[in-house]
Amino acid sequence: MATHNDLGREGEQIAKRYLEEKGYEVLDENWVHGKAEIDLIVYKDSIMVFVEVKSRSSISFGQPEEFVHQAKQKQMELASSEYIEIMNHQKDIRFDIIAITFTKNKNYTLNHIEDAFWPED
Repeated sequence: MATHNDLGREGEQIAKRYLEEKGYEVLDENWVHGKAEIDLIVYKDSIMVFVEVKSRSSISFGQPEEFVHQAKQKQMELASSEYIEIMNHQKDIRFDIIAITFTKNKNYTLNHIEDAFWPED
């Protein structure tokens, strides 16, 4: 089985291909601001979407999306604010989660949760 980091990178590439197939334009990957990283920043229908990709090899400890805790959401909010300012984006934004669970035979399930959260003020 792949290491933790390899699994994460593979999940991010699967998520990127999935979003591109759905008509999203990928603006950035693994965008870092301070201590925060946003896995994918995509754009479609005038909406800038900040995507957290969570990959797991098992759901023994819970679904992948359950691991996007409040602290991660706050980091994404701070980083997204900076990105929005840099890009001078004046339209809607959204925070999505793409949860990927791999099986032993290298198959996977993908769950795209649109508007997964809105960080608190």
